[in-house]
Amino acid sequence: MQNNILAVPFRKGAHLALSSAIRQYISTKYDQHPDMFRQDLDVIDVLRRDAVNVREPHPTGVARLQAYAGQLVWISGKFPIDIGADFTWYPALGYNTERPIIHNNLKYELANVLYNLAALYSQLAIAGNRTSTEGLKTATSYFSHSAGVLTHLKKEVIPELRTTPPEDMDEHTLDSLIQLQLAQAQECYWQKAVMDGYKDASIAKLAAKVSDFYNEAGEAAMRSEAISSSWIHHMSAKHHHFAAAAQYRAACDCLEKRKYGEEVARLHDAVACVTEGLRESRGGYLHKAVLEDLNGLKRRVEEDLKRAERDNDVIYLNPVPPKSELKILDRATMAAARIPPQVSAPLDYLSEKGEFGPPLFTKLVPYSVHIAVSIYEERRDRLVNQNIIAELETLNERIHEILSSLNLPGSLQAFEKPLGLPPTLVQHAEEIRQADAIHRLQRSFADIDKLRAADLALFEEGRSLLQAEEEEDVQLRRKYGTNRWSRPESRSEPSQGTKLWEQVTNAEGWFANSESSDGVVRDKFHAIEPTLAVLTGPDRGLLDFVPSSRRTEIPETLKPAIGRLRTAYNDIARLEGRRRRKAEALREKARNDDIKSDILTEAARLERSHAVATAIVPAHFEEFFEKRLDSLYEPDLELVKSEGAEQEKLVSELIRVNREFESQKKMVGDKGNKEREQALQKLENAYYKYKELVSNADAGRKFYNDLSRIIGGFRDGARGFVGERRQEARMLEDELNMPPLNNLSLGGPQGHMQPVQSPPPPASNWNGSAGYQGQPQPPSSSFLPPSQPRQPVQAPVEAQIQSWAPAGETVAPQPQPPRANPMQAVWNPGAGIKFANTPPPAASPAGSGGAAGNSRQPPVSGTWDRNSAIRFG
Repeated sequence: MQNNILAVPFRKGAHLALSSAIRQYISTKYDQHPDMFRQDLDVIDVLRRDAVNVREPHPTGVARLQAYAGQLVWISGKFPIDIGADFTWYPALGYNTERPIIHNNLKYELANVLYNLAALYSQLAIAGNRTSTEGLKTATSYFSHSAGVLTHLKKEVIPELRTTPPEDMDEHTLDSLIQLQLAQAQECYWQKAVMDGYKDASIAKLAAKVSDFYNEAGEAAMRSEAISSSWIHHMSAKHHHFAAAAQYRAACDCLEKRKYGEEVARLHDAVACVTEGLRESRGGYLHKAVLEDLNGLKRRVEEDLKRAERDNDVIYLNPVPPKSELKILDRATMAAARIPPQVSAPLDYLSEKGEFGPPLFTKLVPYSVHIAVSIYEERRDRLVNQNIIAELETLNERIHEILSSLNLPGSLQAFEKPLGLPPTLVQHAEEIRQADAIHRLQRSFADIDKLRAADLALFEEGRSLLQAEEEEDVQLRRKYGTNRWSRPESRSEPSQGTKLWEQVTNAEGWFANSESSDGVVRDKFHAIEPTLAVLTGPDRGLLDFVPSSRRTEIPETLKPAIGRLRTAYNDIARLEGRRRRKAEALREKARNDDIKSDILTEAARLERSHAVATAIVPAHFEEFFEKRLDSLYEPDLELVKSEGAEQEKLVSELIRVNREFESQKKMVGDKGNKEREQALQKLENAYYKYKELVSNADAGRKFYNDLSRIIGGFRDGARGFVGERRQEARMLEDELNMPPLNNLSLGGPQGHMQPVQSPPPPASNWNGSAGYQGQPQPPSSSFLPPSQPRQPVQAPVEAQIQSWAPAGETVAPQPQPPRANPMQAVWNPGAGIKFANTPPPAASPAGSGGAAGNSRQPPVSGTWDRNSAIRFG
């Protein structure tokens, strides 16, 4: 099979029991038992196993990968992206193909499955028979589908990954692969046109577009960290090859149209293009099939150029235009990325009789529905508490401010009850005692302090992790320099870093504001604490605090004014009491507002009616939320408006009546009532302030509880982000600490040997492809010629990756000089040097016997000692 086209390799996935993670998640997060879905759990494991095992280009693999990808899209609507399964996949391209990448991420799993589907389409195109027009049509379809799946992966899946994609799935790599598949699809169209005998002008247009596609693929590959040099050289060579082929066909068209000068010009350009393509063969990067195509085209073009120049110089004498005056060739774009409908709309193929079978976990309440329920409850509570109850409480606070400014009800009680304690004051004091007001507020403040401290601890942990990682990154950036340490800083990292640092800023603002609010509430408490102590004490203490009036009878002239004021005050009190009851009723109504059954019905309706083209998400319930909230709480919102208008009317009447009362009181004189009036009003104000503080403390507790969930999510996000950043830093540091390529050698350790002048040995050259071998070699009777440099042969890294060489074959960086005597071995520094007719070493004079029997005889070294003499036969 020709290897003049490239196939996208498969990503290798590790086996994983996905059902275990799903079972665990269902048991902990849902009200349903996992055994209800035993069959679905078995099916998802089978689907994943079949998809991961697709490693060969066979058409049956397409259905397996598509089915599993479709079910992944479906269950993404029922489970969160971080379901708890660590999906392990190995990159297909780049220099770290043996280093696994692990993510607890359903979208990461889907991205790998779709990547392998695109790789399968690419390999099916190459595995087919492209020597017939039908085979070329099939290959073109496969290449187009491969480009379509990669386009879908780039635009729809990778943006939802929530993490940095692997190197062989980043934007530049996917762009290069997409253009490569389109180039190869266009090449099939070109090949079919040649087979079918299309006109030269049409073939030239097809070839020019092939060249464009390869050029775009090569440019994107240059920006990728995963595409190897061998692939880049291949794309560049093919770009020049088809540029030359396009000019050649255009020249043939010129010959047919008797444009002999233009024919010569285009043939000259074709020769220049094919020569440029052949330059890519330096270093042994190109496969021999590509090289043969280039050489064959060059021979043909040069032959035609010689013929055209001879004919034009002798017969036609047409002027040859310069290249700048040649018309740019038109393009005929036939290849296009086609996304299979099974990939773009997988849910359409999930049914009892569908291609992918029935959707799994249909009886499980979708995760998106759980999220939607939470969103509705949060929106409902915000509507009830902030838009209704908070507005009613604001109106009540306004009433208390007005009553306090008017000294009500203290001024009324001083006249109505000149001796003893007013009944309302006794009731309020009893309520304060029953609630143990002071200790209750102190306990609330202590709880708030604990919650705040816990939230601060979580926040500090997350912020410290981010700051520590930032400091580590700064140190590494200083160590390696900004040019080599090229990854973005954590504050500008787009996927998570920017968001996390924004959360740090927001949280700091929240804690600062909450600290200020807590201080205001405590100041209010300290201001009324002495008065609350009086209210919580015995009645004797209250009697001592409230002086008796020296006037025991109400003057007759004041009775009508007091009556009107009491009526207006009671109307205000009844309005306030009604609001309190309404607020309690609203809270109870919100607690009983269970949307679960109704939202499940709505979700089933959406699924049945196919109102949504993708998995159900919370946004699909927006209209349902609006209708439900309007029907349940719109009357209460209208009530707030009417309550405000009614209050203004009653307050205006109260102020008018109180003005008359004050006027009448001045006329009769105030004898001994002023002190009693102030004391009663102070106690009344303390009571209402206490109620306000209780509400503030409840709000504070709720705030810190809600904040705990937010800060906890921030802390967990910071942990995951910092862990990924540190792993990324280790990987980058390992790459930067790798020895430079000129230190790499295919051989073992080498000794240093000085060349020895000797008679010329038999003709023999150093075998550059073998290098200096560390294994024992047969001794050689020749030295390296002194003029021959002895440098270790360095294999390019690309020779180990994405090479077209068969397994075990190394692509040499330079063509090797021929060996004069192929049977002669190379010199090995670990072996000794033997010379012909060399006498054995003399026996030591200190002893007798041969060398073998002399224990004091030093061992004979197997290597040559340059300090000893050399004797020749």
